[in-house]
Amino acid sequence: MEKQDSAPAPESVPAQHKTSLAMLKGLLPFMRPYRNTFLLAGIALLLAAGSTLTIPLAFKRMIDLGFGPGSAGAEHVNSAFLTLFAVATLLALATACRFYLVSWLGERVTADIRSAVYRHVVQQSPQFFETAKTGEVLSRLTTDTTLIQSLVGTSISMALRNMLLFIGGLIMLFITSPRLSAIILVLLAGVVLPIVAFGRRVRRLSRDSQDRIADASALAGEMLNAMSTVQAYTHEQREAARFDDSVQRAFATAVARIRARALLTMLAILLVFGSIVFVLWLGAHAVLEGRMTGGELGQFILYAATVAGSIGALSEVMGEAQRAAGATERLLDLLALQSPIQSPAQPQALPARTENGAALTLRDLFFHYPSRPDAAALSHVSLDIRPGETVALVGPSGSGKSTLFQLLLRFYDPQKGQIKLDGVDIRQLGLQDLRSAIGIVPQDTVIFSANAMENIRYGRPEASDAEVIAAAKMAAAHEFIERLPQGYQAFLGERGVRLSGGQRQRIAIARALLKNPPLLLLDEATSALDAESERLVQGALEAAMEGRTTLIIAHRLATVKKADRIIVLEHGQIVESGSHASLLAQGGVYANLAKLQFHS
Repeated sequence: MEKQDSAPAPESVPAQHKTSLAMLKGLLPFMRPYRNTFLLAGIALLLAAGSTLTIPLAFKRMIDLGFGPGSAGAEHVNSAFLTLFAVATLLALATACRFYLVSWLGERVTADIRSAVYRHVVQQSPQFFETAKTGEVLSRLTTDTTLIQSLVGTSISMALRNMLLFIGGLIMLFITSPRLSAIILVLLAGVVLPIVAFGRRVRRLSRDSQDRIADASALAGEMLNAMSTVQAYTHEQREAARFDDSVQRAFATAVARIRARALLTMLAILLVFGSIVFVLWLGAHAVLEGRMTGGELGQFILYAATVAGSIGALSEVMGEAQRAAGATERLLDLLALQSPIQSPAQPQALPARTENGAALTLRDLFFHYPSRPDAAALSHVSLDIRPGETVALVGPSGSGKSTLFQLLLRFYDPQKGQIKLDGVDIRQLGLQDLRSAIGIVPQDTVIFSANAMENIRYGRPEASDAEVIAAAKMAAAHEFIERLPQGYQAFLGERGVRLSGGQRQRIAIARALLKNPPLLLLDEATSALDAESERLVQGALEAAMEGRTTLIIAHRLATVKKADRIIVLEHGQIVESGSHASLLAQGGVYANLAKLQFHS
């Protein structure tokens, strides 16, 4: 089955109202592309409901004409049962079609929501990931979307089916006996109030239950990613107890939700069937007094059972809908988040790449992190870097070196100042264009759960195997990769656990070299290497720096002696600039750092 329209972009989700089931309106943009399929499901639903409502009429005909005074007996009984079989056949076919269509819709809409949420999350700036818990985001992608799948694939169909049965059954009750129907309608009206009141409580408890599950997922995700640290400090039992406590809190909240739903179901069934039993008692006396036929009473009983069953089913569906409303609220909250870092509406293009790399200009930058507004990470930073120049950034920890890299990649925007790449303000560039022009080897190397070939190819997905191998050779990674059990096809483990720190770093260097950007950022690129590997990689990096502009962050000053220029940062400001020799002669911050490293 194909889409009629494309799935909605996250931004198209309307603002949600945090009251009752109005939250479910936020699902409409995801359901709208499949309106033709919904229409077919609706037709099947109408046929199934109509067939169900026809059955009591056949029973009335069978009782009154087949068993009543002066009846034709077997002839009418046979005719009634043939009619019942025909209705049952139509009911079976319509129900099967309805089940297939709504189940397909549930799976399709859920897949679209998951994709939209994930697509939206990966476009968020680092500011979002500073506070978001990975486990909670995963919970929204899995647990919450599963609840919505149940709603779209089952609950909506059940709600519409039982609503049709309720309305159709009620109409037929009035046609059968207006007096008894009026009595039962008044009694049923009193049932609605407690159902609505408890429904609101179920929705609140459902949201709380989902929050507790997300908390447990977040805790588990954090600990599993730090298992070596947990075991090194022998905190296995402590972390297991913490997780158990989180699970118990989720269980207690779930029990409260289940208790409320059980009470809601009990109350609905008791009140509905109590009302119907009372009315049927009145009907039995009406038959005895000759005011109704036996067939009419049988018909009334079947329609009353249909109405009662539909109300009971609607109460169950309401509980599911309340849970889905809580899940929808959480997902729409996530989709409503807008990254402060956006591509411009009409991005400019970068000039054609030259053989010497990119020119970089920083003008009076001032920046503080959103979570630390009172502490300036960078202040009045100005710098001109020529194409092909290699510039090293050194300074004490916290001096702003890594922050500068984050601004260059537009993970954040400075509060004041301007950054230009080849003469174009990076705010005027599309994020894809800007970041495609920059290669980075981070201090904390990221290795994906894939083989060595795909990990390096991440730098340029369209690269051939030969190009990947060439990049690995430049990064001094080819030799150790070849020694792996399956070579370049070897699985490196989650987060690269099968590799040493130096090997992971060389994979990251190869990835950046494969990208072949005009601007290369090296953040402690050789920090995890042993002396021999550092010598190999340093030679490869020097060759790779040819034809591109390179910025190097280094605490080990021996690795930046050959830089064209060394910029010394302290407290977010540039305090010194020059060559290794000239900075030593100045006897300032750089000279002190060098003294500590070279003469300690």
